[in-house]
Amino acid sequence: MVSDNEKGLVLAVASSVFIGSSFILKKKGLKRAAASGTRAGIGGYTYLLEPLWWVGLVTMTFGEIANFVAYVYAPAVLVTPLGALSIIISAVLAHFLLNEKLKKMGVWGCVCCIVGSVMIVIHAPQEQTPNSVQAIWKLAMQPAFLIYVAASMSIVLALILYCEPLCGQTNVLVYIGICSLMGSLTVMSIKAVGIAVKLTLEGINQVWYPETWFFVMVAAICVVTQMIYLNKALDTFNAAIVSPIYYVMFTTLTIVASAIMFKDWYGQDTESIASEICGFITVLTGTVILHATREEEQASLRTMRWQESGKSFNEEHLLSLYRPTEYQESKTPLC
Repeated sequence: MVSDNEKGLVLAVASSVFIGSSFILKKKGLKRAAASGTRAGIGGYTYLLEPLWWVGLVTMTFGEIANFVAYVYAPAVLVTPLGALSIIISAVLAHFLLNEKLKKMGVWGCVCCIVGSVMIVIHAPQEQTPNSVQAIWKLAMQPAFLIYVAASMSIVLALILYCEPLCGQTNVLVYIGICSLMGSLTVMSIKAVGIAVKLTLEGINQVWYPETWFFVMVAAICVVTQMIYLNKALDTFNAAIVSPIYYVMFTTLTIVASAIMFKDWYGQDTESIASEICGFITVLTGTVILHATREEEQASLRTMRWQESGKSFNEEHLLSLYRPTEYQESKTPLC
């Protein structure tokens, strides 16, 4: 007889495989779409006509559904760390299919991100699962959580209205920050919907409660927003960089949101708190390493382009000096 934890484990692993693969499929679809239309990174929606992008979206949907069901059977402490598998899968596939080489420092950054995130999740306190949608609604109406929601939405609006036009094409944290903040709210609403579905299947109908449909609407809005800005991040930056940073920020903010809403931090011992702090430091270190790797790669590309353009200009200048007559004749248009 298969236990609930084993079911959750299998679903979580399958979810990571689907999600990790979807990053690469969508990235390839975005590249094809950019070749024949406007890039998603600058506001284009040509990718909606690209079949490969839709395959990636369907793959990601299967992964998210598997992850959603995994939380029904197994605790978050078991399911959430396995999300790190999607980072490894996407990085390996990007190396072979997208020719996006991950340097040695980038590998160490990935390792730091994964280790730090796992430390945070392992030592995060267990949450008390509410037994109705109305109980979750009361938790969502707590002043502390309302402040978190207000702060998150304010930051998202600032990133969209101010930071995106200014540095969205050069700073990966802009798009990923929007995805992660909205993602933390998505998880809270999805959890409420999941509880409603589970209770309804058990014979306690939650469909007629307006709170259920409110959480459904919030989840839909957040998911659509995540999809749009995740597409922009994948179209603009290296997939091997986007995946780890997105995982780190999403996991961290989700744990924070859950702790505030469900008051999971009460009763923790010193050892757990110290481990969580170490985990946050490790995650921060990995994020900085990954971002520095991205900046170094961009700087190298800019240097190469500058050298090539400088070389072309010098060659043209030398031709004009040593062969002025021939050079001028070649530059004169034919009538």
